[in-house]
Amino acid sequence: MELLDRYFKVRKHTEAICSHLQTEDYVVQPVADVSPPKWHIGHTTWFFETFILKPYFMGYQEFDANYNFVFNSYYEAVGNRVIRTDRGNLSRPTVIDIYRYREYVDDAMTKFLGHAPSADVAELLVLGLNHEEQHQELLLTDIKYILGHNPLFPAYDASYKSPKANHSDAGFIRVDEGIYEIGFNGDSFCFDNELNRHKVYLNSYEISANLVTNAEYLEFINADGYHDFRHWHAEGWDWVKNSKVECPLYWHLIDGGWYAYTFHGLEALKLNDPVCHISYFEAYAYANWKGMRLPTEFEWEAASSKFEWGKAWEWTESSYLPYPGFAKALGAIGEYNGKFMVNQKVLRGASEATSPGHSRATYRNFFQTHLRWQFTGIRLAK
Repeated sequence: MELLDRYFKVRKHTEAICSHLQTEDYVVQPVADVSPPKWHIGHTTWFFETFILKPYFMGYQEFDANYNFVFNSYYEAVGNRVIRTDRGNLSRPTVIDIYRYREYVDDAMTKFLGHAPSADVAELLVLGLNHEEQHQELLLTDIKYILGHNPLFPAYDASYKSPKANHSDAGFIRVDEGIYEIGFNGDSFCFDNELNRHKVYLNSYEISANLVTNAEYLEFINADGYHDFRHWHAEGWDWVKNSKVECPLYWHLIDGGWYAYTFHGLEALKLNDPVCHISYFEAYAYANWKGMRLPTEFEWEAASSKFEWGKAWEWTESSYLPYPGFAKALGAIGEYNGKFMVNQKVLRGASEATSPGHSRATYRNFFQTHLRWQFTGIRLAK
């Protein structure tokens, strides 16, 4: 029953995130990286139907054979799928249809979990729950992008409470040179990309106790940082010019004052909050302008117990690569992380959109260098 209780706790949290939406909000896909909320609702349901109910629950009847095509994300082993850019074209199945699908699968999971599953199936179920928690964060980031690009800047939830970012007086924290152990260690759940635990040698370094704030980043803007090629990688400089980027995502200069779109709608920029929704290119350029750099993911993990993290994911200087001894699982589940270990940078920490209990010091998030719709910020190192 413990697994069943956790299953429904996770599933209800997804629905709570969507409870503030209108039907029209569920179907919008303004850019390729953003999926319509109703697709997330269907995809997280499809995961349990495809990987648990269909292979392990004898007599289970698939809800709709077309849904494998509609809600498969990137699992080549599972079959063909709607390409990501076309998810917003799916006016059918309707939002009502998808919630009926979700209820149907939840009812079947209740029956299935009436008896304790095998250890292998239980492990797969826990992966599915962590997978849904990942999509809960993506739901919030996608919803913010959808509403934040609505010309009316509507609020998502007037009662939403953003976690407070506590400022430390520690300044920079010194970490001595030495050999440090990196990677997950323990018997609880982790993703495969957190394994295997291994040793790394680090030179001595200093890492900031605080994330860069909006006020500090505004100094970079006012110093004409977006128009000075010296601070940028060549690819980043091309991105700035071609995309005509002048400030972080969701910032707006209105009548001489800076505003930012938040879950409450358009608000005056809060100068003491950590800067958020910036690309790796911008994080690197800011650090370079300050005469510093971004930490590697190993430096971040080795020092993570010394500072507070969780307001925004933090760009690192590390490419997303496998740890020593990394091995992909067999079958479709093996496509979960390993296939993305190319042309991406690692983010560490967590964000205000991360689901409760879903963060840990060894967690390796990863995104492409130009992306900004995720809750991403900067911690400096030197």
